[in-house]
Amino acid sequence: MKFSFQQYTGRSGGVLCILKKAVVLSFVLLLFSCGQGNNKNENIVQDTLAYKDPLMNVNQDLVKKESAQIDDYIARYQWDMQKSGTGLRYNIYKKGSGAAAVKEARATIRFTVNLINGTVVYDSKKDGLKSFELGKAEVESGLEEGIMMMHVGDRAKLIIPSHLAFGLLGDEDKIPKRATLIYDVELISIDGK
Repeated sequence: MKFSFQQYTGRSGGVLCILKKAVVLSFVLLLFSCGQGNNKNENIVQDTLAYKDPLMNVNQDLVKKESAQIDDYIARYQWDMQKSGTGLRYNIYKKGSGAAAVKEARATIRFTVNLINGTVVYDSKKDGLKSFELGKAEVESGLEEGIMMMHVGDRAKLIIPSHLAFGLLGDEDKIPKRATLIYDVELISIDGK
């Protein structure tokens, strides 16, 4: 037994004609709505660009102020620090004789983390050693950058600006938003690679 639209509807092609008209109408509406959306998208892009420069200026001002605070801190404690291109300040004050840190190796560190006001927020004596894989963004980028300059047995002071630490949000625990971190860190081991 064959099924046909004529048997089902009692007329030939009525449903198909309506379906064809609906498809054509949908296509026309789609084309029309896409054309109208371009102007809206262009306006959104223009509005976004209007905010970009002022936001960049505010961010640059915040980075400059934080950098000045870090420089004042270093001068107050008379530390001999180097500055990397990213803004990390570091001083490897005790040289070890072990293997150099390399990407994709697992680093284990002993550490104390202070805020710039002197508040101790984390300490491996209380929190345990920290172990992480280098190059996998498992820790703050400033900490990883500092560890990559070290050898097993090295001890270093790292001053990590907020943009290399926990940024605008903090760690949602002990580190507040836009906090500069001061690490006293010892590279205990490098495993792998």
